[in-house]
Amino acid sequence: MKMRLLGAEAACGTSVGAASTFLNSDYVRVFNNTATVQVVTVANAADTTLGSIKVSAYGTEILKKQPTDQIFAGAVTVFGTPVVVD
Repeated sequence: MKMRLLGAEAACGTSVGAASTFLNSDYVRVFNNTATVQVVTVANAADTTLGSIKVSAYGTEILKKQPTDQIFAGAVTVFGTPVVVD
């Protein structure tokens, strides 16, 4: 899979109040930089949870979301990068 970076990698917030839209991107690459599984959650602009996944230790996933949807994780060791998937 090819992707284009839209912004810098940043630590995910650990609550919906600290969640990020990652520059209103449609796709976000998330990376779990720890040896334990972490939960990553997507919420809408009204702070309602839309879904969550477990990201494996040192795992990477690409999440598709709406531009105003926000992402947060169970630990600050999870990082997100806004991307375009080609």
